[in-house]
Amino acid sequence: MGVLITVLAVFAVAGLVLLALSVRNVQQYEKGVVFRFGRLLPDIRGPGLRVIRPIGDRMRKVSVQTEVLGIPPQGSITADNVTLTVDAVVYFKVIDPVKALVNVRDYPAAVSQIAQTSLRSVIGRADLDTLLSDRDHINAELKKVMDAPTEEPWGLRIERVEIKDIALPESMMRSMSKQAEAERERRARVIAADGEFEASQRLSDAAATMADTPGALQLRLLQTVVDVSAEKNSTLVMPFPVEMLRFFEHQSREADGATDGWITHRKIRRPAVSAAVKIPEPAAPEPAVPEPLVPAPAVPAPADVSAPRSLSGERVGSGGKRVGGRAEVAQERRDNWPAQTDAEEPPNG
Repeated sequence: MGVLITVLAVFAVAGLVLLALSVRNVQQYEKGVVFRFGRLLPDIRGPGLRVIRPIGDRMRKVSVQTEVLGIPPQGSITADNVTLTVDAVVYFKVIDPVKALVNVRDYPAAVSQIAQTSLRSVIGRADLDTLLSDRDHINAELKKVMDAPTEEPWGLRIERVEIKDIALPESMMRSMSKQAEAERERRARVIAADGEFEASQRLSDAAATMADTPGALQLRLLQTVVDVSAEKNSTLVMPFPVEMLRFFEHQSREADGATDGWITHRKIRRPAVSAAVKIPEPAAPEPAVPEPLVPAPAVPAPADVSAPRSLSGERVGSGGKRVGGRAEVAQERRDNWPAQTDAEEPPNG
């Protein structure tokens, strides 16, 4: 009896062990593929508890979630011969677990390699402006290129491909910045020119309106005065009408002079200088010629003091005329003074 109980216990334990080996748990996001002695079974196990043969059967679980795979930076040359570095990211999922396990080994690594080669080929066919401005077109072309070798043979679906970054050389970045600056400056100049054109048209219309209505010009003048006085300045500038200045100029031309206290400017006509007239150059200084020695004038001998004089002052004058009183002597001296002065002046050289 004891031996029978031992045998039953052994069989029970063996059954529990075999049951544990035959039960597999499949998650909701997984698919189970069973191989029996290395041969693929056609049935694919869904999520839940699944029972397989403990001996000879082997289950492989494949995730059907969307996987994200980063592509390392790839250096490539564009169609317009610009060297750049591009990295991207690939979103894919398994749609056929059997093909993903049977037809390809390590399908994530295979997707990474084909993504790198496809990225280089697509960049080589596009130019730099397309890469920078139309990334959606490049992403769609990348997805189309990668779908062909992965979806049908490998059972993988490329859901999305995105270019993350484009690294340009330093010299190319400087050239592009100069180009963008020049483009912005051109737009600014065009906009400023359009504004000036529209403003000139509006000013022309306003000038025509003011010319038709003389009171409008006066109102504009008063408005300008109000605008200036609103700033509380100590100096008030009064614009003077140009028409009044022209009126005074016309009056001055007619009167040819000052009229009613207004000072006008006359045009002074200067004689035209002929171009043929030559201004003589200054002559060289002549050597100094020594002046001739002029003999000193003879000093008249002093009058004889011993000669008798009358009390009235009578004496003989310079012309042999007899001078009597003091008044006649003074008159004779005044008459002879210029002659004596001219005689004493030295001759000019």
